[in-house]
Amino acid sequence: MRMHSLVIFASGAGSNAAAIIDWCRTSGMARVSLIVCNKPGAGVIDIAAREGIPVLMIEKGSLQQPETIDAIRAHQPSLVILAGYLWKIPATLTDAFPGRIVNIHPSLLPAYGGKGMYGGNVHTAVIAAREHESGITIHYVNEHYDEGDIIVQARCPVTSNDTPATLAARIHRLEHFFFPRTIEFLLMGL
Repeated sequence: MRMHSLVIFASGAGSNAAAIIDWCRTSGMARVSLIVCNKPGAGVIDIAAREGIPVLMIEKGSLQQPETIDAIRAHQPSLVILAGYLWKIPATLTDAFPGRIVNIHPSLLPAYGGKGMYGGNVHTAVIAAREHESGITIHYVNEHYDEGDIIVQARCPVTSNDTPATLAARIHRLEHFFFPRTIEFLLMGL
């Protein structure tokens, strides 16, 4: 079986990155060869250090630079995974890895997607709209925020006494279950 290389982009605590790393360890199908991060001090950097995974720190505009694209390309990723990465992906990256960049979003797209709609902002909006369900969307990335082709969605209820924190906890359980399995499914087709 071919060992796939994954590059993970993350901006925060890294819980989805950790779930993917754990899946890699147990599946033997892939390894995370690089973490790309845009936020100094992000928790995902600590996870990378514990796991011995190199980190590429980037700044605004870095993904427009050929050197940055080449640094990512050097890891020969089968997939580039956005796991809580908050910046818009430029065409230079989508052109370099066509059809191989995958994102997870904490709502049922197209609802509650777009610029500024991430994490607690999404959960607050879902609760304020008195939605009865929410969920996650795993999708391919294109040049627009949260508009790439949907791969899979998973749903969960929104209760009348939910807070953004309680809904986030339910959403995280969906993410940690479905994201590694969806990656596995995609890799099987490569």
